[in-house]
Amino acid sequence: MVHTVSYAFRNDDTSIMTLDSIGWQIVSSEEYRCPSDNRPDPGHVVFQYTLNGQGYLDIENQTIPLPKGHALLVKISGEHCYYYKQENNEPWEFIWINIRGDEANRIWDMIHENEGHVIRRNADSPLIQELWQIIHLIHQEKVTDKYRLSEQIYRLLLILVQTSRDAEKDIGALSITTIEKCKKFIRENYAAPLTLDLLASHCDINKHYLCRLFQKSEKTSPLAYLKDRRIEVAIRLLRTTELPISQIGQQCGFESPSYFGKVFRQYMSMSPKEYRMNKLEFPYEAIYYE
Repeated sequence: MVHTVSYAFRNDDTSIMTLDSIGWQIVSSEEYRCPSDNRPDPGHVVFQYTLNGQGYLDIENQTIPLPKGHALLVKISGEHCYYYKQENNEPWEFIWINIRGDEANRIWDMIHENEGHVIRRNADSPLIQELWQIIHLIHQEKVTDKYRLSEQIYRLLLILVQTSRDAEKDIGALSITTIEKCKKFIRENYAAPLTLDLLASHCDINKHYLCRLFQKSEKTSPLAYLKDRRIEVAIRLLRTTELPISQIGQQCGFESPSYFGKVFRQYMSMSPKEYRMNKLEFPYEAIYYE
């Protein structure tokens, strides 16, 4: 077993996420086994990404291979074991990070819900490049300040969350183009009497398929997306113009003043008139629902 680079940090600060250990390793012996039942770091989380070769993760009564481009995400508090098998033709090369903190545990739960205990990322992805950056800061620039490193950890986990959500709604380049085409059409024509049939026709697809694409990518429907955009414009016009409320509703695509008032109240818990007259503590010129 060869330890290429590894660092550990010890402090008692539980108010923020902090770095416990980080490294880059190459292993070629079956002595490398990391069971959860005899670790001294309960409550931590581990991210371990395969650069070359392959390892294995035993968790929840299954064995999951960890080939190149895959990473395990485990909580030390959960029962598992990750290890190397010498029968493989090449050593297992990986980078890892071990993080302390309740927020890290919460994010691990969320990623597991989205993608499972093993995720796939390219070696040149923002997530893996950010992990290399943390290793570089410690190894080359000798950064050891816990707050500086904590800042980098928060950045790493924000990238992890973002890419996990992107992976969750991965529907292919053509479908993404279709959704963006639909969203652009809605933003540019929100005042028009748009229907689901019209939107589907504009995108040259079946309306039911359009709804499925929208739900998977945006977690909403095309018509709900349209309503959000209409209310956004209405809020801005109410706050920044003297236009009559009925005219604002009409300009935003609402078929009648009463319907405009009903929908507006659903969003803002007050009527358009009350919103215009209300002296808000924070008088936003615009509110966005994306």
